[in-house]
Amino acid sequence: PPPPSHSSSCCITFSSWRQNQSSNGRFAGGKDEIGAGSRLRRAAVVVQALRRVVRPRAPALPHGPRPLLPHQPLPHLVRPLARRPPGHTPRLLALALRPLPPPPSAAQWWSTVALYSDQTGANVSRRVSVAAEAHLRGLPRGASLTRLGVQLVIADALASGSLPVDHGRGAYLVLTAPGVAVQDFCRAACGFHYFTFPSLVGHTLPYAWVGHSGVQCPDVCAYPFAVPTYMTGVGAMRPPNGDVGVDGMVSVLAHELAELSTNPLVNAWYAGEDPTAPTEIADLCEGVYGTGGGGGYTGQVSKDELGRSYNLNGRNGRKFLVQWVWSPIVKACRGPNAMD
Repeated sequence: PPPPSHSSSCCITFSSWRQNQSSNGRFAGGKDEIGAGSRLRRAAVVVQALRRVVRPRAPALPHGPRPLLPHQPLPHLVRPLARRPPGHTPRLLALALRPLPPPPSAAQWWSTVALYSDQTGANVSRRVSVAAEAHLRGLPRGASLTRLGVQLVIADALASGSLPVDHGRGAYLVLTAPGVAVQDFCRAACGFHYFTFPSLVGHTLPYAWVGHSGVQCPDVCAYPFAVPTYMTGVGAMRPPNGDVGVDGMVSVLAHELAELSTNPLVNAWYAGEDPTAPTEIADLCEGVYGTGGGGGYTGQVSKDELGRSYNLNGRNGRKFLVQWVWSPIVKACRGPNAMD
């Protein structure tokens, strides 16, 4: 990845998400870090793969249900952020928080993820909440991280007490700032998920990383708010919150959380024969944001009075444009803004 452009003023924000237990089951968390090196290269593809979108075909998804996490995971976020104007960055985690906004809502989007269950019949929880958040300034692990370095960032947050250790309901998210370089970022990854190694972190915890591509590669990781030059005749959409980098992160974050919840230990819901390079429930729908989406077309989405595109309503009037995920019921990509 290119060198960080704002490495002199960076911080790491640690946030913990709490997945509240639903009436019919537990939450499962953690996606395989399919993007680091040869084994991890795939999981981090997220939005980057949007560049070569094809209409998804019905997968067999033969590998579910399997044991997810034997507990109800709590997503914990870690985000290395570089210098940002105060009040400029919308709250990413509004995606799955209460109270419920009007339809089509983020909660309705998550309800598709909650349809998945483990081998005991326990479903992914319908509720996710932020449990804790911490900002670490000075980047003690540097402004250029390897994939294992991302785990060390989490280890630092846990060791300092900035975030709690939660084996039962915890999931940890790392969001990097515009000036932070991460291994394979912009080349083979916009985000990834996996689980931490006890040898590095002291615990096995599901986690995900998402990069801020606003400076480094918006045309790769912030599609459709920036469009690659090879996509002739396609115009970029206006981001719903006015920030190409952050609005691009939102869809990647949703992608990773969905797969973190349904394939936490690389042995649950995925298609394909290789668990180290699975096709998961969000991979199947990359680039699809509305009815008719696929093949480079986002599908039918809404626009606000300023011409900004969105397909979900979040808290406090926020709006988001988030890719759809695969529904195990209709056997197709689905989102709450579907027209059929």
